[in-house]
Amino acid sequence: MLIVHGLLITMSEPNQVIEDGAVLVRDGLIADLGPSSELLGRHGASESEIIDCRSSMSRTPKPKVILPANICAHTHFYGAFARGMAIPGAPAINFVEILEKLWWRLDLALDLEAVKYSALVCLIDAIKHGTTTLVDHHASPNAIDGSLDVIAEAVEQAGLRAALCYEVTDRNGMEGAWAGIEENARFARRAAQHGSARVRAAVGIHASFTVSDATLDACVSVAKEADIPLHLHVAEDQADQDDALSKYDLRVIERLDARGSLTHRTLCAHCVHIDEREIDLLAQSGAKVIHQPRSNMNNGVGVAPVEAMLEAGVCVGLGNDGFSNDAFAEMKVADMIQKLGQRNPRAMGADVATKLAYTNNARIAQLFWPELTGTLEIGAPADLILMDYTPFTPLHAGNVPWHMLFGMSGGMVTDTLCNGRWLMRERRLLTLDEAEICAKARELAVHVWERI
Repeated sequence: MLIVHGLLITMSEPNQVIEDGAVLVRDGLIADLGPSSELLGRHGASESEIIDCRSSMSRTPKPKVILPANICAHTHFYGAFARGMAIPGAPAINFVEILEKLWWRLDLALDLEAVKYSALVCLIDAIKHGTTTLVDHHASPNAIDGSLDVIAEAVEQAGLRAALCYEVTDRNGMEGAWAGIEENARFARRAAQHGSARVRAAVGIHASFTVSDATLDACVSVAKEADIPLHLHVAEDQADQDDALSKYDLRVIERLDARGSLTHRTLCAHCVHIDEREIDLLAQSGAKVIHQPRSNMNNGVGVAPVEAMLEAGVCVGLGNDGFSNDAFAEMKVADMIQKLGQRNPRAMGADVATKLAYTNNARIAQLFWPELTGTLEIGAPADLILMDYTPFTPLHAGNVPWHMLFGMSGGMVTDTLCNGRWLMRERRLLTLDEAEICAKARELAVHVWERI
């Protein structure tokens, strides 16, 4: 397949912008790229499928933007049915109450069918907004056994790529904790023996303040035995630090380090309330941090010290924590929340925000798929999107990040390709029936809400 006549942006180092660019896709990989005239000359006669990606929506055909598909390094499919839900009682006044009144009631209300459709609606959203790789963190305490299989089946149906884990916690008793540990171990065995190349496993942990040393140690043991990453929430709120200090006389990351759970394969979501010593431990261990600015703003938990972590050498990526899969919105907020939090217009910058989303998210995804690059380059998996974006100021390699944050949006994505397969063409989903899935999800959501 030869895709021609696009405004090609590679997001590589150094970045390249080719105004009339083309990409050759063969066997799920990018086999060639460059100016359309050159690729048509080299491959035009032999390729049975040539796709002109100039937009047909205007009288004068204009080139669509060709970009690498987005990666989401931390999300929660299970939270989809919270949209529009009225939470009983007085509004939550802090983060712990948000967990108790919303998320820890919603996850208890899920059965396996609701788990499936929660995942499917999020996967539809991902395809429509150009996200092809997702790292999910799942919880359904009354439907643990087989829950990761259900999500994996939805991922396969969608044609996307996802790393899955079950959220282990002591909050539902030790029986629930051990059931979660076993679900992670069982799914890891399945993924290793019979799994698809597009679905990978991790071991999920809720957070330091909801697991004992015994539970934490058991999760670490499973991850080591299966040779897979750990994925947990870290210091999202000050309550996590208060718990660690009162119970263990250690800060959260110090506790993780002491228990052998902080390594280069540990995914630490949030890291809002951490100090310099903890940042040093993150850097020394090689642990990865995932920033979710929209969620942090919504929960009122604070602003993560992203720039301090980056300066210390920590790999900080970008997730959405269950918000929509519009990576462009997340990048925009990642930039602005730092400026607001520091009251400094020089903080962060669009170039840094895009580095989180592309370069660093690719490094995180490589823990599961070493071949992913987050770029358009020869030999990389053919994960790309077409966008109906027409710049009205010059666009070149040096200013692409500012066009991304202040011009582009996920709603401009018209086509999504994952591993060389079209999942959406001209905004038409090819692998999932959105109307049917959303109708069923609405029906299931009513029953989930009734159980809350």
